[in-house]
Amino acid sequence: MPNIKSAKKRVKVNKTKAEANKARKSNLKTMIKKAEIAAANNAPEKEAAVKLAIKRVDQACAKNLLHKNNAARKKAHLAKLLSA
Repeated sequence: MPNIKSAKKRVKVNKTKAEANKARKSNLKTMIKKAEIAAANNAPEKEAAVKLAIKRVDQACAKNLLHKNNAARKKAHLAKLLSA
């Protein structure tokens, strides 16, 4: 455990941010899975699910949860599912 006051605060802040990042990343994975399932089943809400997943990928990239190239790769994969 840190002794310096600012270091103690960093531990708390890092823990809070790690939990928020974990929740965002989990939500992102869920949205991608829902879009893939909707595309596989050719569901009527396929387009909406894919668009929402792409939006979540963009948000994750903006929050530095994903590298920009990784985000681009995920978006291309989702767009391919939509067009297929």
